[in-house]
Amino acid sequence: MSSSTKLRTEEMLLNVGPQHPSTHGVFRLIVKIDGETITEATPVIGYLHRGTEKLAEDLNYTQIIPYTDRMDYIAAMSNNYMMVHTVETLMGLEIPERAEYLRVIVMELQRVASHLLWFGTYLLDLGALSPLLYAFADREKILAFFNELCGARLTYNYMRVGGVKWDAPEGWIERVKEFVPYMRKQINDYHKLVTGNEVVINRLTGIGIITQEDAINYSLSGVQLRSTGMAWDLRKDAPYSIYDRFKFEVPTETAGDCFARYKIRFREMQESLNIVEQALEQFPKEGEIMAKVPRVLRTPQGEAFTRIEAPRGEIGCYISSNGKDKPYRIKFRRPSFANLQVLPKLVKGQNIADMVAILGSIDIVLGEVDG
Repeated sequence: MSSSTKLRTEEMLLNVGPQHPSTHGVFRLIVKIDGETITEATPVIGYLHRGTEKLAEDLNYTQIIPYTDRMDYIAAMSNNYMMVHTVETLMGLEIPERAEYLRVIVMELQRVASHLLWFGTYLLDLGALSPLLYAFADREKILAFFNELCGARLTYNYMRVGGVKWDAPEGWIERVKEFVPYMRKQINDYHKLVTGNEVVINRLTGIGIITQEDAINYSLSGVQLRSTGMAWDLRKDAPYSIYDRFKFEVPTETAGDCFARYKIRFREMQESLNIVEQALEQFPKEGEIMAKVPRVLRTPQGEAFTRIEAPRGEIGCYISSNGKDKPYRIKFRRPSFANLQVLPKLVKGQNIADMVAILGSIDIVLGEVDG
């Protein structure tokens, strides 16, 4: 090859998904690459769209709860609570303490289970199999608790307007108490196995950087926002349920990269276990699990909006009521949908091999993106 000969590259369009394991669902990303460098990325969503909000306008409030299970199906307990909490706010209901404690316990266990699934699949994306097997084994223990409590493992339909559907069975609280120290030890073992691994550190450090300005401009929430140094968590900054009774920290990092988001999720699992432990210690020995509500729920005319801190960020529900047993309008603020908007900016200029690591660090669930 003569010295005057120049290497020439051509831009290429690459379809990632919608049937690809690393997209974590039916998600398509059209990537324009120049050599190994991404020059443009266009997300294509809607493959899982079911029209949940429109369907809900023809359902009574109890019938809507199973539909929320199927939005973020990795954190269905949080979705259940978000919807019933909005209806309760509209009706001005006072929830029995025992029900509130059960709600907090299952929501925080759900956060741990959600982050465990993220951890296992994320490391699989990066090329490691063992963490997936360990994470799923521990997540299985949490799902067994849920199965015992409400008879389901993924879509729970557990929350009710006014409380919860079923009380904790005999011995359930004691078994969860035994699980908390076990899970703490497991998380420490995961750190030894993965967090200090040189390959993992090199793969995740300095890529997919989100600035605090971008996080605010793109309406990011949850781990994405806290990875930029902003300690914003609705459980502390706009407390709901009985979260003001518990002591816990809001983990933050300042780097804003994939490794920062990885570390925050690990610390969040520890804080969730702290909340569960406190809730179990304070758990009322007796009491009702449902407020007195009419058989046919009718909300007063008006509107209400509530928001909670779900595993993937801030999830909200807006209900407009005309005084009937069905919502006139209902709208969900879905964190996966909002957080996904920053992806094209994060992957532009990055190596194609880093694209999967960046997408996985956002932790989207397509049932929630499409709605």
